[in-house]
Amino acid sequence: MKFFLASKNAGKIREFGRIFASLGEEMFSEKDLQSPMPEPVEDGKTFTDNALIKARAGMLFTGLPSVADDSGLCVDALSGAPGIFSARYSGVHGDDKGNNAKLLKELEGVEAQNRSAHYTCAIACVFPDGREFAVEDTCGGYIDFSESGSEGFGYDPLFISEIGKFSEITAEQKDKISHRGKAVKKFEQELKKYL
Repeated sequence: MKFFLASKNAGKIREFGRIFASLGEEMFSEKDLQSPMPEPVEDGKTFTDNALIKARAGMLFTGLPSVADDSGLCVDALSGAPGIFSARYSGVHGDDKGNNAKLLKELEGVEAQNRSAHYTCAIACVFPDGREFAVEDTCGGYIDFSESGSEGFGYDPLFISEIGKFSEITAEQKDKISHRGKAVKKFEQELKKYL
């Protein structure tokens, strides 16, 4: 089956491309379209709300089953911030450097044992016949005091998981334990019920 991934994020497109290829499903994204998809207003209150908003917009634009995720970082010392605002935490959507700089600034003076955090990923799928579903999962860890590493994207240069910093482990290692990797496993199981 052919699925549209409603995302402009190059890092997510790479990750989902690997994952869908491993499932034997075909995925394409906006970069494969003749014209860009209008940006939906992400005004949901949760990651799942926003994933469904984007998946519905993708299905309406392409007429094909559409998948979208909404994910972000939730830091305990910051009462769950940046949360659903992770991509635009610094005020500019997708400014990874700015977002990381703001996060480090907000955590100044917070000791290592109080820098716990988790990534959350919600994945939604919407079919042209009106069926839809969403799944969600998390990956726990903590926030480092400085950026390092060259892999990953977003907050990965700061996020340390149980097996290492996301920006310093391989894509395959990350896919096995990450919030997105775990959510995709749930997604795969749920998708089988709809095919």
